[in-house]
Amino acid sequence: MVLSQLPLQVVPGKGLGFLLLGASLHEILTRLKAQPHVYPSIDISYSPNEPLVAPVILTLPQNGIRLRFDGPDQRLRLIEVLDFTKTLLSYKNVEILKLSELSESLQQTKVFSKSTGPAFRHVYHRLFGPTFPGEYLPPDRSAQPLTGTYVLSYPGLAFSFPLQDTAWSGNQDFVSLLSSSAALPAQSLTIFNGSSWKDARQDLYTRACQHPRSLTLSGRGREGVPDEIELVKVCGRGQIEMFRRSSPTFRLMLGETTPQDLVAELGPPDAIYRKNDRRLSIHKTRARSRSDQQTSFASSPGRFDGLSDTDHSSVITSADESDSGDDAGIAPHVNKREMPPECFYNYFHHGFDLFISYPAGPSPGLTPSHADSGESTREPSASHLVVTKVLLHANVPGSYPFNRYRRSRWVLDAQHITDSGAILTSETPFSILSQCLREVWRDTYTNTQEEKSLQRGMVLNRGWGNSPSSSCELIGGWEESADLPKKERAGTAGDSGPGLGNTELFGFPGLLFEVLKNDAIGCVTIY
Repeated sequence: MVLSQLPLQVVPGKGLGFLLLGASLHEILTRLKAQPHVYPSIDISYSPNEPLVAPVILTLPQNGIRLRFDGPDQRLRLIEVLDFTKTLLSYKNVEILKLSELSESLQQTKVFSKSTGPAFRHVYHRLFGPTFPGEYLPPDRSAQPLTGTYVLSYPGLAFSFPLQDTAWSGNQDFVSLLSSSAALPAQSLTIFNGSSWKDARQDLYTRACQHPRSLTLSGRGREGVPDEIELVKVCGRGQIEMFRRSSPTFRLMLGETTPQDLVAELGPPDAIYRKNDRRLSIHKTRARSRSDQQTSFASSPGRFDGLSDTDHSSVITSADESDSGDDAGIAPHVNKREMPPECFYNYFHHGFDLFISYPAGPSPGLTPSHADSGESTREPSASHLVVTKVLLHANVPGSYPFNRYRRSRWVLDAQHITDSGAILTSETPFSILSQCLREVWRDTYTNTQEEKSLQRGMVLNRGWGNSPSSSCELIGGWEESADLPKKERAGTAGDSGPGLGNTELFGFPGLLFEVLKNDAIGCVTIY
């Protein structure tokens, strides 16, 4: 049964309809969820232990389509059509599987296999024409009947035809083989970036993408659309470099970059979020009241100094209540004129949030020596709003805020972190990254006891109460529910169902990490 009467256009090497190779997981999943009448069921498969390394697989069972994304960048790498009877396909206005052939294909399915696609003659004669010989994949000898697979490749596209193993001969040309009664209609279609399937699968998940992550940038109306961010480099002392796909690098300076600069360089925000929450003010560093306030970052490198009672809960839940647009998160009875001007600029399509506030002093460096080197290029002024914090979201599958943001990739400037030049990135497990940062700041601690005390994590629960989006509870003993039945722990991931549960917060000078149970970094805050 065909669910959609509008055929999806097959474009070899580029995509299937709006499913374009190189598009981000966030972009594709958002578009699919916006059409529930066409895509009623979406299955997501990922590795719970290595969600940022292993591929993420999106399956549309009611449409016979499977999509494969790489883990680190979460970009679409492979499109597979597994059932030709569930979605109409066309190539240059010619149907890939004619409706007149559908009943014949289904008749063969009942007798032979799950082959429901076009016949070889139609593919070779009407659609794509001659091509080079493909490759034959022999069957599992334990399976009966013995039916292998012949993969016929074209640039950017390949068909898989079931072929009786007894009929296979390397001396016979493939046209004669696939035209004979020993071959069945195609059982699958794959779309990829490469000259052939044999060439593409060698580096399927690591090959440079030709198309952007944003579907808007891939369309005709891309004029005036801000360029997408490829990588964020954290340089320390408030300096952040955003490398873009085709535009010059955008250099953001905490305490100096204004909201006007953001709109000019990144475009208007997708939403603006305002919220007051004082539940974390108790954790502010007491050293603020001492005469050595200016050096409190170096003396207490594990504390959450840069997070105020106003914005920390927004760090965790800024997207949850900002979907309604500007001035989200304001209670109906509150006069907007009485609200503080501080707010978050939510850039869901870029994968980060920017906190707009008044300057609060210089940002710390990534190392003790770097913290004392140089001065800001411009004197901070308390009379105008500037960017004071940046939140980079990882979009980890299974986490509470999954798919609220596009994945944002970042790197810490290795020149100021380690003498060995180790690269610390958004894919680095936190256990490795934190060990490196602790080594850098070890000499600043008074003793071992202080080091252990300051490096303790605070546990964040995302799913308590009637409004999980506003939860900001810090609890002790985060593994205390590990022995409970699975049914009782199903709500720890919020509205999305079972997930990776509670997260922990760890602080370093200028950096705050939200860490999941599988050691993946879910969000990093730069202040």
